[in-house]
Amino acid sequence: DETEFRNFIVWLEDQKIRHYKIEDRGNLRNIHSDDWPKSFEKYMKDVNCPFKMQERQETVDWLLGLAVRLEYGDNADKYKDSTPDGAKNTDNMAKNAEPLINLDVNNPDFKAGVMALANLLQIQRHDDYLVMLKVGFTERLTQDAIAKASQSKEGLPVALEKHILGFDTGDAVLNEAAQILRLLHIEELRELQTKINEAIVAVQAIIADPKTDHRLGKVGR
Repeated sequence: DETEFRNFIVWLEDQKIRHYKIEDRGNLRNIHSDDWPKSFEKYMKDVNCPFKMQERQETVDWLLGLAVRLEYGDNADKYKDSTPDGAKNTDNMAKNAEPLINLDVNNPDFKAGVMALANLLQIQRHDDYLVMLKVGFTERLTQDAIAKASQSKEGLPVALEKHILGFDTGDAVLNEAAQILRLLHIEELRELQTKINEAIVAVQAIIADPKTDHRLGKVGR
């Protein structure tokens, strides 16, 4: 929604980024003005955003990263000793993982589960349950993954230094890996949006009025 997007940009500038002085934020705050896109474009240049105004997903992600970095910089003492929630639950995670690590292949419940999956996926039975898992399930469950992985995909080089991560792990290699994961996530979102658009076009083609369907090459039929 355009109004929500503009309000979001104003909120980021007012509350987190604060690149402009308060008295200089008038044009950006005037979200109903026809000139707001020009004000936003100038704002992006002023904060050195490397993306174009049309690239909204990337722009939003970059501005959020900038806001997080500035928030951390203003409250470094508060956040520097913070422990991620995942690290606090390490013991619980280890405990939850034990059933898989110490899996008993001779357990009757395990055998029953394997047989149920084999019947569901129509996998040929084998006396050795591990063989059934290794050969049968792998062959059935990874066909799509293998096909997708075998497809070569060409792309353009990406300058990671242009993408602010928003936080610092303390390790340059980990920081770079996090940046790559974020970019891959954006790519997946784009692919999803493309599929949604294709689905919408397909539906529209099905329900289109033949009288106005230019692809038919005729009018009134």
